[in-house]
Amino acid sequence: MKGLELLLLPLLLILKDVSAQWNVWMPKDISAMTNSCVVIPCSFTYPSGIRPYRGIHGIWYFGHPYPQLFPPVVYKSRTDIVHESYSGRTKLLGDLMQKNCTLLINNVGVEHSGRYYFRADLGGANIYTYPDFSHLQVLDQPNIDVPEEIVSDQSLDLTCYVPDNCPDMSPQIHWIYTDYLPDPVFTPDNVEDSNTAVLSSTLTFTPKPMHNGQRLGCRVHYENNTFVYERLISLDIKYAPRTVWVNVSQEVMEGSSVVLHCDVDSNPAPTITWYFGDQELMSEVASNSSLSLDNLTPEVEGVYTCVGDNGYGSMNTSMYLAVNYPPREPWINESLTLLEGSSVSLQCISKGNPMPTLTWLKDGELVGTITAEERSILELHEITPQAHGVYHCLAENEHGRASNSFNITVEFAPILLDDSKCTIVREGVQCVCIASGNPEPVIEFYLPDLNITINNSNSLFNYRTYSDGYTSTGIIKLQDKGERGTNGDTGVHVHCGISNIYGSESIRLELQQEKKFMMAVIVGTIGGVAVIAFIIAAVRYVGQNNKKETTVITNLLAQWQTWRGKS
Repeated sequence: MKGLELLLLPLLLILKDVSAQWNVWMPKDISAMTNSCVVIPCSFTYPSGIRPYRGIHGIWYFGHPYPQLFPPVVYKSRTDIVHESYSGRTKLLGDLMQKNCTLLINNVGVEHSGRYYFRADLGGANIYTYPDFSHLQVLDQPNIDVPEEIVSDQSLDLTCYVPDNCPDMSPQIHWIYTDYLPDPVFTPDNVEDSNTAVLSSTLTFTPKPMHNGQRLGCRVHYENNTFVYERLISLDIKYAPRTVWVNVSQEVMEGSSVVLHCDVDSNPAPTITWYFGDQELMSEVASNSSLSLDNLTPEVEGVYTCVGDNGYGSMNTSMYLAVNYPPREPWINESLTLLEGSSVSLQCISKGNPMPTLTWLKDGELVGTITAEERSILELHEITPQAHGVYHCLAENEHGRASNSFNITVEFAPILLDDSKCTIVREGVQCVCIASGNPEPVIEFYLPDLNITINNSNSLFNYRTYSDGYTSTGIIKLQDKGERGTNGDTGVHVHCGISNIYGSESIRLELQQEKKFMMAVIVGTIGGVAVIAFIIAAVRYVGQNNKKETTVITNLLAQWQTWRGKS
């Protein structure tokens, strides 16, 4: 009771300074744990002109202050008749004559939560129900004061409160499920406010993202009984994104589809934004996001970045998407016309993924080197006529091949070919002049002994020409001695002239016997010698035998002359 007197002392001191009117002082709010007790401090005054002649009586009501509404009677000093829910539970601790109306309620339950009003009965008409009330809240678990926002890596204070308004029961507070907390600190305290007592314990620690969603509790028990009360909470730790997961870098084929995934660990859920380079593709508030890409082309190859931002921080992770495709048709030079002796650089450019190898071919044969780059350069120096042809650039990778081609035309001065000559034929002498050149060379013959030039414009001689590509052939036949010359020797003097825009040349053609004609001469000579030998032998034989054979010999000689003439 000494503690109760100390609790009421401030009220008694206040009463001395208050003018004597109908007034009451009690805590506006008070709380208690179920199955425990609660003391509601109370003091009152009444007008000084009133003299209680039969003592002072008091009544405590629950819920309403007006008797006509028949509120439940909690306590009544004149009689033990109270509402059944308070039977045997209530006791007046104060002395009404000392204007102390303090009430004790034992074994309170949740049904006892509500407003409590005091009514003073001083006898006769001096009965007054005070409008002020004390609101009792009966708790089945302690309260934990949790901040509206708990941020990772910032010191956090959690306070557990339990009412301490029952003189016979002293509460004890313990925190539970704290083993996983980093360096927790526990601070007990006892607070009195408006004549009510509250015992508290404050838990201090620095939360981490790993603590988000974990359970934490406050447990209360009273000495000398088995009552235990618990309150559990789940920690809602706000933290910036700490991991952003995306697909690993990958390779896909052109024309295919792919889905990129992004998962962000943060609280609250972040705004996830996808970027391709610096270009924003999509954004949404979620813990994970998927980006669908269809009908892929090489232009969408590159770095894709997922950014998670939830207001507490941001984080991003990137991946590289490679689009494989067969080589594109190579870009090459246009067809070229070059002058013999010049130089040129031939270029071939092709794209593909993986990077294609580039191969140069001329008329189907490998030239240059094989390179594994987007650009290949083939250098041709001091070009010769043999450089003329079709050039291909072939691009290849594991997904396919492509090629492109162009022509190189080499222009050069005419060249006399080795087959140019004059030969003896049955009809006389035939001269052939063969020349190669680009543009196609012009061929004409010159007879110096006659000072005559033979070409297409001269139809007096048997002259003809024809062409095959860049090779021109000119042919003339000289059938009598007048056409061959009048210098009296057996030689044939024929010159061949060849020319185009890059040069000209005149060369004397050598006389050569045709093989058939030479064989006939050789055979004829050998045959003649043999016949002569035969005749001489025959003459000797005849001389030794008789002259009858003279006619035979004469006939043989005539036949040999005839055969020789034919030969």
